[in-house]
Amino acid sequence: MKKITLCLLFFSMSWTAILAQTYTPTEGNLKNRKEFQDDKFGMFVHFGPYSVLGNGEWIMTNQNIRVTEYGRLINVFNPQDFDAKKWVGIAKAAGMKYITFTTRHHDGFSNFDTKLSDWKITNTHFKRDLLKELADECHKEGIKLFCYYSLLDWTRSDYQYETGKTGKGTGRTQKSDWDSYVRFMKGQLTEILTNYGEIGGIWFDGHWDQLDNDTDKTLTPKVNWHYDEIYQLIHTLQPNCLISNNHHLSPIQGEDFQAFEKDLPGGNTSGFGGQSVSQLPLETCETMNNSWGFNINDRKYKSTKDLLHYLINAASLNANFLLNVGPMADGSIQPEFVETLKEIGSWMDKNGKSIYGTRGNVIQPQDWGVFTAKEKTLFAHIINTPKQAEYIFIPEMKQKIKKCYLIDSKKELKFKQQPEGTFVYLNGVKIDPIDTIIEMQIQ
Repeated sequence: MKKITLCLLFFSMSWTAILAQTYTPTEGNLKNRKEFQDDKFGMFVHFGPYSVLGNGEWIMTNQNIRVTEYGRLINVFNPQDFDAKKWVGIAKAAGMKYITFTTRHHDGFSNFDTKLSDWKITNTHFKRDLLKELADECHKEGIKLFCYYSLLDWTRSDYQYETGKTGKGTGRTQKSDWDSYVRFMKGQLTEILTNYGEIGGIWFDGHWDQLDNDTDKTLTPKVNWHYDEIYQLIHTLQPNCLISNNHHLSPIQGEDFQAFEKDLPGGNTSGFGGQSVSQLPLETCETMNNSWGFNINDRKYKSTKDLLHYLINAASLNANFLLNVGPMADGSIQPEFVETLKEIGSWMDKNGKSIYGTRGNVIQPQDWGVFTAKEKTLFAHIINTPKQAEYIFIPEMKQKIKKCYLIDSKKELKFKQQPEGTFVYLNGVKIDPIDTIIEMQIQ
C-alpha cells in the first residue's frame, strides 16, 4: 500500500509538472505583453456594494458582517450616476492606457450579468450590466480592459472558508465544497471571456487567504487552486489574454506578467514583497489615498508630485503603474481623484515620451534621480535636488552621447564623458519641483 501511495504521489507530482510546462504563449500574447510594457500607466477600479458603506472594500470581514445582513446591500446599491464614458474619459485624460476593473471582489458580488449567481449588479435597482457598458466604451476608445477576479469569497459556502484567513465571521456554517467552488470560478471566467469582447488580461487576487502569512514564500496553500486548469481555460478562450496573480510570489507557469502590491519591484515596505523580480512584464499598483474601495473618512490624499514620482520610479524599474480609484456608491469618481488625475494627464501630455514605450533598468538609480530609455534615447529624470547645483554625475556610463538637452525647452546642455562616468552640466537650468528631464541621444 505504501509503495502504491508513493507511486500515485509521484505520478501526481509529475503530471502537475508536465501540465505546468505545456504553456507556450501565442505570438499575439507576446505582442500584447510588449504593448502592455509600452502602455506603462493604467487605472485600477475597486467598486461594489461595499461602496455604499463608505469604509473600504474589506468592511464585511473587518466588521464581521454576516452574509444575510451584507446581502441586504443589493437593495440599496444603485450606482445611478455611473457613466462608462466618464470613467473612460477620466482615464484617457490622465494618460492611462488600460483599466483594470473589479468584476468580483472578496465579498463575492459580481459586477456583471452572470448566470451563476443571484448576487450580482443586474439584480440591484441599477439593473444594468456595468461590465458590459464599461467594456463597450473601452473598446470604442481604444482603452484595454483588464478584469480583476477574486479567488476568495466571503459569502459563498462552497468556498473553503474553514481554512481561510479572512471572512471567518460572516456566519457560514454549511460545510464547504471546493470542487463546486472551482467549477463556479471556471464558469464565471468563461462568461467574462465569452460575453464581453476582447479582454486584455485577468488579474487574480486572494491566493494569500489560504496561507498562514504573506511573508514566508515557501508556504503551500491549504487548497488546490487548480491554476493549471484555470490558466489553460483562459488561454484557450482568449489566447492573447494576459494573466497575472497577486499572490505575492514569483510568477508560476501560465502567468504573463508579474504584479506587485503597494511596492516597487524589489521593495517590501508593505510586507507583501520580498519575492524575486522576474523577466516577465512588471506592474505595481497603488492607491490615491490609503483605501482601495471608497472610504468617506480617508482624506490622506497623495499629491500629484508623489504619484508622478511613483510612476517615474516604476518606469525606471521597467514596471507599469496601476493607480486605483474607488468610485462612490452612486457610480461617480470623487472629485479629489479627478482633479489629481487631470494634473497627472497634463504632465503626461508634455513629458509622456520619457515614460511611454520606454524600458528601465538601464542605469542604476542615483541620489538625484532615475533613468528610462527608448531605443537610442536615454532620459535622465532629476526628481531630487542634486547635491552639486552645477552638474549631475552618471557613473560608469558606457554609451556615447551625441546630443544632450532638456526635454521641455530643447535647451542644449554641455556634457563631459570620462572613463569613470559622465558629467552633465546644469548651468542656467532651473530644477523643476516634480521632474527635470534630460534627453540624451546615444550613438
